[in-house]
Amino acid sequence: MSRRLSLNARLAHESEYSGEIEVVLFLIEHPDLEAPIRLSTDNAVRFSVDPEIYCTLSTWKGASHANDPWLWIIASAVLPGDAEDAPAQATLVLENLDAGMVEIIRSFTTPATVSMAVVMADSPDHVEAEWSGLQIVSAEITGGEIVLALSRDEIELEPFPSGRLIKNRFPGLHL
Repeated sequence: MSRRLSLNARLAHESEYSGEIEVVLFLIEHPDLEAPIRLSTDNAVRFSVDPEIYCTLSTWKGASHANDPWLWIIASAVLPGDAEDAPAQATLVLENLDAGMVEIIRSFTTPATVSMAVVMADSPDHVEAEWSGLQIVSAEITGGEIVLALSRDEIELEPFPSGRLIKNRFPGLHL
């Protein structure tokens, strides 16, 4: 199954020299976080002057332009593949620029959930590709970078046959 791309994305892919930039947005969620962490690989908009913060403004996942910026990070990403016989796996490599980043990663005892989207820089509200429900399965931290491995459970690990609708397991159905 091939994914659908917008006309702008197709033209950018087919052009020999394109000014279009693909941007990856990351949404990291965990019950221990006060608010989701929104990250972007593009520094399109200056969000504040002191401290100097750049971001991408997108409405993906219900974010608002005024209150929920996608903060720019220096990062590289390997997007999930679409192989049918393997779970979606991705890698996110963040430059280790602040000790606070390491503290956040080490504070979790359960996996955080990550959603990813690819957008074009000139149309950040239009999602070209999206992956949800990935979990951080490992984090390798060095002095220079943080490598996060993202994956989802293999579909083969789901129980089959699924649970039966019996009185002991679903008492609300048998009143």
